[in-house]
Amino acid sequence: MKFISLSVIFVVLGINFLISVPALADTNMSVANNFEIGQKVIWLYKNRPDAADVQKIPAEVVKLSPKKVQIKVRKNNEFINRWVSPQKLEVFPRIQDSPSL
Repeated sequence: MKFISLSVIFVVLGINFLISVPALADTNMSVANNFEIGQKVIWLYKNRPDAADVQKIPAEVVKLSPKKVQIKVRKNNEFINRWVSPQKLEVFPRIQDSPSL
């Protein structure tokens, strides 16, 4: 009798888990839609959260996650990686060829 009740509990928990797994998936992939790996961006960097001035630092996208973007920046003649919020990134402006007259 104990075996049957335990097996029923495991079956119910298993079904419950299978139903809840899609709900746990993070479907917000808006970061992936805005940026691509290898894309040149501008990092809007503040040295302190309460600082008034914003420094624009050129960077390159290395990795994407649902909430953050990993960028590669140059510091003291070395490349370092930083995870930043996508709200602190701007797309690097492209220079278009002007038609020659």
